[in-house]
Amino acid sequence: MENLHDKRKVYEKSQLIESEIKQNPIEQFRDWFLEASESPAISEANAMAVSTVEEDGCPRTRMVLLKAYTHEGFIFYTNYNSKKGKAIAHNHKACLHFFWPNLERQVIIKADLEKVAENLSDGYFHSRPKGSQLGAVVSPQSQVIPNREFLEDKLKDLEKEFENTEVPRPVNWGGYLAKPYEIEFWQGRPNRLHDRIVYQLEDLDWKISRLAP
Repeated sequence: MENLHDKRKVYEKSQLIESEIKQNPIEQFRDWFLEASESPAISEANAMAVSTVEEDGCPRTRMVLLKAYTHEGFIFYTNYNSKKGKAIAHNHKACLHFFWPNLERQVIIKADLEKVAENLSDGYFHSRPKGSQLGAVVSPQSQVIPNREFLEDKLKDLEKEFENTEVPRPVNWGGYLAKPYEIEFWQGRPNRLHDRIVYQLEDLDWKISRLAP
């Protein structure tokens, strides 16, 4: 067994105090996200873990790219027939998690998920590179396939079929809007006395609290 007891670091890059935070968590997220996006040490600030609960009661987590955020919530795109899509159909709640280690920060978002309007899914789908569009058509996401060649052969056929024409968005592919009802901001601090500020939606207002680390 490898001993990991000494695998630790001191967190001391920043602080999170009530007098300096925004009263709206989306505005606070915007500030942190911009800092992460501008950091040369972070290659994909919009990479987030999305956890859903499957029918057997077990959560499943995977990395997904955030594609937009608004005052309503956070938008990502996927195959509706994938494991995550089926889990969301079964239980519309999910947890989003951003981790920016170079800033010593995390954001944890509990949300209700709903499909975005079809015109939004159409618009984003056709803004993607054509190879990515074809990849979405080719892949029966989360299903068992015989081998790698199955995908590559199907892709070659579709490249010929849509060589000079627009790729239609598959009806089983589109976006989700994650509408938050709780957002926690975590800032690493020395001696493991980390700052944790949580926003909880009560009626139409956000209640702000500090949690013990």
